[in-house]
Amino acid sequence: MKKKILAITMAAVMTMALTACGGGGNDASADTAGDAAASGSGEGMKVGLITDVGGVNDGSFNQSAWEGLQRAMEELGIEANYLESATDADYVPNIETFIDEEYDLIISVGYMLADATKAAAEANPDSRFAIIDDATIELDNVTCLMFKQEQASYLVGYVAGLMTETNNIGLVIGMANENMNQFGYGYCAGAMDANPDITIQQFNANSFADSATGKTNANTAITNGADIVFHAAGATGLGVIEACQEAGIHAIGVDSDQSSIAPDTIITSAMKRVDNAVYDTVESLIAGSLEGGIHTYDLSAGGVDIAPTQDLLTEEVIAAVEEVKTKIIAGEIVVPATKDEYEAAHGDTYQLD
Repeated sequence: MKKKILAITMAAVMTMALTACGGGGNDASADTAGDAAASGSGEGMKVGLITDVGGVNDGSFNQSAWEGLQRAMEELGIEANYLESATDADYVPNIETFIDEEYDLIISVGYMLADATKAAAEANPDSRFAIIDDATIELDNVTCLMFKQEQASYLVGYVAGLMTETNNIGLVIGMANENMNQFGYGYCAGAMDANPDITIQQFNANSFADSATGKTNANTAITNGADIVFHAAGATGLGVIEACQEAGIHAIGVDSDQSSIAPDTIITSAMKRVDNAVYDTVESLIAGSLEGGIHTYDLSAGGVDIAPTQDLLTEEVIAAVEEVKTKIIAGEIVVPATKDEYEAAHGDTYQLD
């Protein structure tokens, strides 16, 4: 079992140019955060991050969470560490390690850690926990950080629908379940609204850490005519990007702006600002305002968005996406987040339920 722990002091961390977003719940204000950083009130506080499989260098979900915590180290003066989970067997011992070391906050990255996080929170009511992408834990000492990921996926689907030259695109998700299907509902809805004649090939890789399967799925889509493939699959998606790069077609990234991985291949990414949510949560911890319950991040609050890198998009596509964003925020477009909502507008065209 591979396990890695990293401790980094403030002097070793580069300043990150990120902007914290607002979300649902009781996040600290920017003024409070600034005062906390200036006074060094975060000093002495310890925050631990437990990754899901894929690790902090997955170029996606886990990495974004760690980047948010790095920023909190630099700006708020906390001490932060991470433990990587090579398999699901690592979840419990990783959490227990931070409990034993009396961390002030333990952040679990992903719904796969829900059972382990809930059990730890129940057994340790005086410890504070946060979990990303899970809203099932109803405990006072657990903060659930949720995202309207279907909104960001709708935007990149809209891009794919406008930019495809074959009217044929692909989708690879890491797991078929209620949470991950939101990526699929949004992507397929956006693509179909932009291009009613489109074909969407859909694949469930059934893993967030299997780049070989991701590459195989993407190659199948490419062989069958897809000229754009979107992945919502963590480290599995690195294989999707590689296949698209080798075939000379376009890919769409997820969670963070992944354009740096393959600048001539990745046209955009569906951004889920996990980094901002992590940073906000640490701010609230320092301010003494962190509460249990669900904190939701959406497009209007900057919690999800399309990537700022737009070098491969035409001016017409950028303008169209901006118009769609405005309509989503205004409620004129309601992006489907459930099977029933999707099928009411687009029939039974989603295949991964």
